[in-house]
Amino acid sequence: MTHIESTFSFLGLNSFIIQSLSEMGYVKPSPIQAACIPLLLEGRDVLGMAQTGSGKTAAFALPLLHNLKINLKAPQILVLAPTRELAVQVAEAFSDFSKHMIGIHVLPLYGGQRYELQLRALRQGPQIVVGTPGRLLDHLKRGTLNLSNLHGLVLDEADEMLRMGFIEDVETIMAQIPKKHQTALFSATMPEAIRRISKRFMNNPQEIKIQSNITTRPDIKQSYWMVYGRKTDALIRFLEAQDFSATIIFVRTKSATLEVSEALERNGYNSAALNGDMNQALREQTLERLKNGRLDILIATDVAARGLDVDRISFVINYDIPMDSESYVHRIGRTGRAGRAGRALLFVEHRERRLLRNIERTIKQSIPEVQLPKIELLCERRLEKFAKKVQQQLESRDLDQYSALLDKLYSTDDLDIKTLAAALLKMAQGERPLIIKYDSIKRPTHDFFNKDNRRNEDIKNNHRLRREHRESKDIDLYRIEVGRNDGVEVRHIVGAIANEGNINSRHIGNIKLFSSYSTIELPKGISKDLLQKFARTRILNKSINMKLLRDTRIYVNKTSHRIVLNRDRDKNGNRRNSENYSNKTSISKKNEFKSFLSRRRNV
Repeated sequence: MTHIESTFSFLGLNSFIIQSLSEMGYVKPSPIQAACIPLLLEGRDVLGMAQTGSGKTAAFALPLLHNLKINLKAPQILVLAPTRELAVQVAEAFSDFSKHMIGIHVLPLYGGQRYELQLRALRQGPQIVVGTPGRLLDHLKRGTLNLSNLHGLVLDEADEMLRMGFIEDVETIMAQIPKKHQTALFSATMPEAIRRISKRFMNNPQEIKIQSNITTRPDIKQSYWMVYGRKTDALIRFLEAQDFSATIIFVRTKSATLEVSEALERNGYNSAALNGDMNQALREQTLERLKNGRLDILIATDVAARGLDVDRISFVINYDIPMDSESYVHRIGRTGRAGRAGRALLFVEHRERRLLRNIERTIKQSIPEVQLPKIELLCERRLEKFAKKVQQQLESRDLDQYSALLDKLYSTDDLDIKTLAAALLKMAQGERPLIIKYDSIKRPTHDFFNKDNRRNEDIKNNHRLRREHRESKDIDLYRIEVGRNDGVEVRHIVGAIANEGNINSRHIGNIKLFSSYSTIELPKGISKDLLQKFARTRILNKSINMKLLRDTRIYVNKTSHRIVLNRDRDKNGNRRNSENYSNKTSISKKNEFKSFLSRRRNV
């Protein structure tokens, strides 16, 4: 019996789960796992307070899987997660843990997916459903998610759901769940609203509090980059600007390993994917190529990279930020081996700053920010590599035949040898030009990335940032086709925009609700792809069809003081529904409008 079997089986987990854990490289239960698994196996409610990175996913997933009725094709476990990324990650973890439990089906439900696909999957009877509060509530209202057989409920990162404005949706969902079930609630902090939920919906929960003592090695140079533009383009630029022996790039999902690997291969990089779908023979072959230098870049998930130990790795890139700090420490620990210095780079999306702060708090050090390498540096790097190749050819012994061939092709004395060399140089540069004239990755005009902003999360500062954003010229006004008549509230809009667009909620400006539509202020520079994505986004089961209001000047009727946006008027200033207002004043600034109202009151 191996060490893994003796430790995890001692907790009472079945042999199928033990086999999966052994294959995934789990060595021993973490403190949160050792504390929670026995309690959840007994059917107790658990209130877990642990920093992100404590291994809490396995702490609730393993015992709930153990108690699952495989032959019952209906939702028995429901996990609420604040973001789609976490929902997908938790769903994949359930799938990995239940790999040898034949007949288990796990379904992630989140906004942005087509309802038809989700309805088809729900009809197949998944035993485990992992989703975001908004989409789960939509399915409950539609009657497409039946929770009558539910026996296990998990609230993962409850404090983050509170911060994102989902807590009312969470309470609505919990109120519709059968009384005879067990609940596991995990939160890094314990605000009063979360404490209130535990008292209202949980049955004498056992509180577990775990302190983290995770540290990183000092010989690893860490940095982060705040993401803007296409991540794959930025990834290629960082790889081109950095000297490395071998690199491992970490992503969250199996599909992402293939997508990133294909993007790198298209750009001439020797790379390979490593994920849980690979058989053992292919996995060993890939790792052997990495060790002996026939492979330089590996794209892997956390699970697939367990136990990976290759001295050549000098650069670790966290293409997707890990949801827990422990995973970050494990990831970057794969560089700087055998006494060598290592470097670790972390990509951070706008709304992932909280995860960055969690990592810094856990490792007890600040991670410095780096900027995207400039095109001038890329030109220098490319020229250096090209010069080395030319030098290698100059040192070869078979140039005489090519010199004769050159004389044959260009025998005229009118051709300058320098001009000829320049023409050949232009031809030889291939798909990577030695002279880059235009930087394709532009930093947005609005400063999302101010380091001070990410450090100040208190409510007062949050309000100040919102006010400064509203007063800035770097905003656009958008219309969405949901309003009060649809039951929409501001929190629904904030949650949808933050989730779908990777936009930090602090950078969402004024939201005004009308009967059949709403308006929302967002930073300038939103891409067409993201706008199309917003157009397909649904709030409370209704497509929002977001559109930019290109001219947001205000027209005011002097009699009624009614404000009408320019989009409602034709080129003559008349309303598009032919209702004519004869006395209109065009005011381009809100302070002018306030001055006008003041003058009216003084008349």
